[in-house]
Amino acid sequence: MTEPSSRRLPNALEISLLALAIIGVIFLFVHVLEMAIQLALLGCWFVMLGFGKYLKLDYGRMQDGITAGINQGMDAILVLIAVGALIGSWMAGGIVPNIIYLGLSVMDPNIFLMAAFFICMITSLATGTSFGTAGTAGVAMMGIGAGFNFPMPLVAGAVISGAYVGDKLSPLSDTTVMTASLCKVGLIDHVKSMLYVAVPAVTLSGLLFLLVGFQYGHGGSVGRATQVMEALAGQYQIAWYMLLPALAVIAMLVMKLPSVPVIFFGAVLGVVWACLFEQMPLVAAIKTLYEGNHIQSSLDFLNILLNRGGIVSMLEVIMLVMLALGLGGLMEVTGVLATISNGLQRWATNQGRLGLSTIFAGFLGNFLGGAAYVSLITATTITAKNYDKLGVDRRVLSRNTEAGGTVTTPMIPWTDGGVFMATTLGVATTAYLPYLWYHFIGLSISIFYCYANIFCFDKKKSKDEAPEAALEAE
Repeated sequence: MTEPSSRRLPNALEISLLALAIIGVIFLFVHVLEMAIQLALLGCWFVMLGFGKYLKLDYGRMQDGITAGINQGMDAILVLIAVGALIGSWMAGGIVPNIIYLGLSVMDPNIFLMAAFFICMITSLATGTSFGTAGTAGVAMMGIGAGFNFPMPLVAGAVISGAYVGDKLSPLSDTTVMTASLCKVGLIDHVKSMLYVAVPAVTLSGLLFLLVGFQYGHGGSVGRATQVMEALAGQYQIAWYMLLPALAVIAMLVMKLPSVPVIFFGAVLGVVWACLFEQMPLVAAIKTLYEGNHIQSSLDFLNILLNRGGIVSMLEVIMLVMLALGLGGLMEVTGVLATISNGLQRWATNQGRLGLSTIFAGFLGNFLGGAAYVSLITATTITAKNYDKLGVDRRVLSRNTEAGGTVTTPMIPWTDGGVFMATTLGVATTAYLPYLWYHFIGLSISIFYCYANIFCFDKKKSKDEAPEAALEAE
């Protein structure tokens, strides 16, 4: 979206007042009037439209900004629809209940939290999708955690922490590939750079989940697990072949097949399993794709856990994501992001500030744009030229972009990641936020490396980045 160079950009005072107005609208709608966050974001649209008119922008240009912003997140919206359908049919077809049953039968409560973290990490590394991981292995881990009587926010923290290791690190992840491309760094070089942060962050996070797991994994929880297993066995058929759809989906994702059709195919397998093994009528099984699963168990918490999914469960999430993306588009077209970019470029005069500015720009993209895709674009476009100006290797840019963009996505309640995780796992963002230990540790390590000038590499351009980076620096 190209704007005329003569267009006046808002100044720092105007943006400060705008930020206060947006925060005020969100606080009024959500905390005072107790309305949905979607209405708050819609109110922010009107604040931004008024600001645009103040800058003498015509409505047509601002509407183009809205649609351009929403278009950036269409891939995520398609994944949301597919995962909603998959969760509904996998609940009805007994696939997720069988995973929960298997986990309860073989897992030690003392190591459960650490196991949940590493299982979700391995799944996301293999598949490259945090949403797919949370919607499959993550939902199962929530069920196992409930069976062991663990606090649900703590389990959600372990699940999301593990899921975002792969989202940030896997060569199969769309955000990993997108970041390498935006930063003009080779994909493998980008992954290797992130390992300097990921290895200590994963080690420390796993240790924390292990230590806390010992605190909660007392012997009394085994009785609850037995009760859950008996309820599942009474409600669903328990057998090894009930896990085949999950194995098939993971295998296809590992083979780098497109995630949306693969997840939809997995959802169809759930319908087939519901008909074949749970004796569900075909029409009722198909309806679970849209309406989700509905059972009546003797355990109330199991009803809450298993009665979920369906495309309809994602509609509020999709609406929120679209509104947040549209708000980000308005920020772009009114020049708000450009002004912030200019300010950060003047402030980032050393390597520590440079890294912090990239992480902040990524967070800002999530906060204002509501999606990881937006955050990756803002982090790179706002700060990339400064890396070349200060002679800092672009592998550091790509690493910091993932830290500020991808990692902070589930930490903000109205982003696509934040709303998806809260909806899918049944735990509010503010409740699981304190337990995102991988995220906090990774962010801290990234900032420390920048200020201490550790693992920041010599400025040696690779074949992948040299020509483009040189042009960017001019």
